[in-house]
Amino acid sequence: MKSSIPMEKVKPSLERSALLLAMTQTREEEEKLKKSLFESFNLRCGVTELGGTVANLQHTGKLTNSVMATAFNTGVIPKEDRKIHALIHATLEASNSIFIHTNSNASFALKIGLTTDTEWIAVAIYGRSSLHPLLEHARVGLGVMHL
Repeated sequence: MKSSIPMEKVKPSLERSALLLAMTQTREEEEKLKKSLFESFNLRCGVTELGGTVANLQHTGKLTNSVMATAFNTGVIPKEDRKIHALIHATLEASNSIFIHTNSNASFALKIGLTTDTEWIAVAIYGRSSLHPLLEHARVGLGVMHL
């Protein structure tokens, strides 16, 4: 029996969209998803990747600076104090799950997805950490804030 309900695209949550962006495996997949999210749902998106140790990423501000630069360069948010403040808090919230229970010498390879609908912003971080190649762990973090 066929459904008489029209099949419309259901708007994905900002959180799910950011996580999907962070988990893309190729640039082609990433670009296709960003284009689809913008054209179908008017979600502005950005993606960045970075690596380093906890001390290098967290304590120097490298992670936060990379996220802010991506947000500005991709048009996810404008350079407005309230929006920058929300972005920083969402980034810190997401990074809490990434950096918890790890050694400060652990190496990280991270991919970060940003999405906004102009009212809320989501920051998702997905990646791997290890002290040694045989001890690698997958990690994921998510932060959401009102703009």
